[in-house]
Amino acid sequence: MQTDIQQLLENTKNRSILAIAITVIIALILSYLIIYKISEYGVALFILLPIFMGMGSSVIKGYKSNITAKEARRVAFQSLLYYALILFAFAIEGLICIIMAAPFALLLVWLGSYLGYLIINYKAQQSINSVAGLIAMIPLFAFAERHITPPVKPVTSSVIIDAPIEVVWDNVIAFPRLDEPSDLLFKAGISYPISSKIEGTGVGAIRYCQFNTGDFIEPITTWKKNSLLAFDVDEQPVPMRELSFWDVNSPHLHDYFVSKRGQFELVQLDNGSIKLVGTTWYYHDIKPDAYWRLWSNYIIHKIHHRVLDHIKVVSESQSAQ
Repeated sequence: MQTDIQQLLENTKNRSILAIAITVIIALILSYLIIYKISEYGVALFILLPIFMGMGSSVIKGYKSNITAKEARRVAFQSLLYYALILFAFAIEGLICIIMAAPFALLLVWLGSYLGYLIINYKAQQSINSVAGLIAMIPLFAFAERHITPPVKPVTSSVIIDAPIEVVWDNVIAFPRLDEPSDLLFKAGISYPISSKIEGTGVGAIRYCQFNTGDFIEPITTWKKNSLLAFDVDEQPVPMRELSFWDVNSPHLHDYFVSKRGQFELVQLDNGSIKLVGTTWYYHDIKPDAYWRLWSNYIIHKIHHRVLDHIKVVSESQSAQ
C-alpha cells in the first residue's frame, strides 16, 4: 500500500490531481460549515479559505518533492477553478457572486501558493502542521466574527432637473413605470426598480417601491412637501436573482444586504433647477467590509440613478408640455 502511494506521488501529473482533489474537497467541506452551519460570510470564507486553497494545494503538490513558484501557482489556480465550477454546477452560488468574489480570491490564492512554496522549500518539516493549523483556524474564526455587528452607512446620489419643484415632488412620491433596463448589471441579475406608488399622504403614509424581485415597503417618517421625503424600510425583496442553470437560494440572498431607511431631498438652485438627492442607509453582513462595500456602493448608485434619471426625464417632459 505504501509503495502504491509512493508510486502515485512520484508522477507529477498524479501529484497535481491529488493536490487539487484534496484541496477542493476540504474547501467545499469548510464552505458548507461556514455558510450553512455557522451562517457567516466573512474573513474566514473570503480570505482564509482562498489562502488555504493556495497553500494547501502547493504543499500537497510539493510534499517530499521539489516545487517551483510557477508550479505552486498553477496547481493553486486550478484548485480555485474546480472549486468555483462545483459551486456553480451544484447551485451553491450563482455566476454573478462568483465573478464579484473572483478578483479578491485570485489575489489571495496566489498569496497562499507563494506561502506554500516557501514552506515546502525552506521549512518542509512544518508544512503539514501549517496547513492543518490553517484548516482548524478557518471555522474557529468564522464562529468568532459572526458576533461582529455590521455598520449602517449611507450612499448618496444626485441629479439636476430642469423642472418646477412641484412637478419633481409629485414624481418623487410616486414615479411612473420605468422601461426595462439596458444596463448589464441589471441584466446579470441585480434587482432593479420598476415603479412606485404611495397610499396616504404625510407621515405614516406607506410607499411601495416595486422591484423586479418584489416590493420595498416604506412607511414615511418625514414629509416636507417640495423639500424632503424620508422613510424607513420595513420589508424588502431579495437583492438579486443569481445567474445559474438552477434555482440558487444562497443564504446571502436573505438578511445579508439590508436597506434600513432612505430619503429624497429637493434643493432649489439659484438658476431655477432642482437638485434631487437620493440617499440609502444600509448594511451588509459580508466581510471584509472594505472590499464588498465597493460592490455594494456601486450597485446602490446604479439603482439610485435608474430612479433619479427617470424622475428627471419624466419631470422635464411634463414641464415642457
